[in-house]
Amino acid sequence: MTTSNIKAMIQSDIHRVWDVVLDVENYTWRSDLSKTEIINQKQFIEYTKEGYPTTFTVTVSEPYKRWEFDMENSNMKGHWAGVFASHGNETEIDFTEHVTAKKIFMKPFVKSFLKKQQAQFVADLKKALEDRGPK
Repeated sequence: MTTSNIKAMIQSDIHRVWDVVLDVENYTWRSDLSKTEIINQKQFIEYTKEGYPTTFTVTVSEPYKRWEFDMENSNMKGHWAGVFASHGNETEIDFTEHVTAKKIFMKPFVKSFLKKQQAQFVADLKKALEDRGPK
């Protein structure tokens, strides 16, 4: 299993950050996705720009504090935990992924892939909040 973590301060209040991250249907701020599909209240599928699906099953949802889910596709399975902390008009995010590659040849690349993916997610999130302007 490979673990990757990213922490960042977001220049926006916790309610806005939480709402953007958890609004799975409004995925257009994500530069890595082509579409999302809501299965039910606990499950959704994200599709990469290349159309590759990953299924997510929400396991924990504590509003404005913690969101967790299991994730799986044909290449990997794992768990993601997001912790949100308010610091006035800023929000600290702390996202951790635990992933197991299903294909042995992929194992050496998992850590660098996760780091790149996490950095892109945070960059996209910051841009989405800037583009929406102050609330």
